[in-house]
Amino acid sequence: MKILVTGGAGFIGSAVVRLAVARGYAVVNLDALTYAANLANVADVEASPLYAFEQADIRDRAALDRIMAHHAPDAVMHLAAESHVDRSIDGPGDFIATNVTGTFNLLEAARAFWTQAGKPSGFRFHHVSTDEVFGTLGETGKFTEDTPYDPRSPYSASKAASDHLVRAWHETYGLPVVLSNCSNNYGPYHFPEKLIPVVIIRALAGEPIPVYGDGGNVRDWLYVEDHADALLTVLEKGASGRSYNIGGENEAKNIDLVRTICAELDRLRPDGAPHARLITFVADRPGHDRRYAIDPARIRTELGWRPSVTVEEGLARTVRWYFDNEAWWRPLLARQGVGQRLGTGG
Repeated sequence: MKILVTGGAGFIGSAVVRLAVARGYAVVNLDALTYAANLANVADVEASPLYAFEQADIRDRAALDRIMAHHAPDAVMHLAAESHVDRSIDGPGDFIATNVTGTFNLLEAARAFWTQAGKPSGFRFHHVSTDEVFGTLGETGKFTEDTPYDPRSPYSASKAASDHLVRAWHETYGLPVVLSNCSNNYGPYHFPEKLIPVVIIRALAGEPIPVYGDGGNVRDWLYVEDHADALLTVLEKGASGRSYNIGGENEAKNIDLVRTICAELDRLRPDGAPHARLITFVADRPGHDRRYAIDPARIRTELGWRPSVTVEEGLARTVRWYFDNEAWWRPLLARQGVGQRLGTGG
């Protein structure tokens, strides 16, 4: 099988690319190489005869048509997206252009290619989305595939719109699609503007560790390599037109997560301990969803998948990876917006 992966130089996309090549898939990595992308993420596979790279923007329909025709993929895994909530608050236009218009362009390019190929039943368009489209939960309950959409940020609204487009292209045109909505990812190669890498990098530098609000926001944490495995499982086994929620089964409050990271750093770098002394509570993000939690029953019962990495094990691996790979993350700190407080609504 040949897979076209959009956003394959990003955090989750590169994990998918690395795993797919390791499993013997031919992979075409399509990425615009915006600020959060990094070809170093796929350096381990770039010499493989199974790997090809195309620099293109999903907002460029002509480029998409050319790439589809040239590579003739058996499946599309669509991970390219603007994904940082704080940036969406400050600049929502980029999120609409990429996540909504870009997804529309990709759907149309895929539909045209699929039609010209005789509409093969084995073709798949896998759209990768987020649990944030469902809004926020109270103290109890979990998101299922039937939870009504209730996005609260420009980012989640743009992803909700793209989900609806994908479903509409399936119902209207018969395009064979599968969808997945995941919980918060973490792990190696995570761009250093998200919570976990921010905590690690700030702590290593002895700088204040910012925690939004009271730190009581709850997320379900999914190790990125587990997620890549789940995504390939959905691609291989998922029923056309079906959606699957992918969770880590690892709920944690942000403040507890931060303290766990600090304790791991105390072990690795005792001269800076206790790193928890650096925790600093800052003004909350506007519209900050209080709690997310995934009910993964469908993917577990229908496809036989469940996560293999606990949050404790995954955090230990992640902290160690950042500790050992400063040459990867250090240059990224100079990219636009990294290290600055974004998304204040002002």
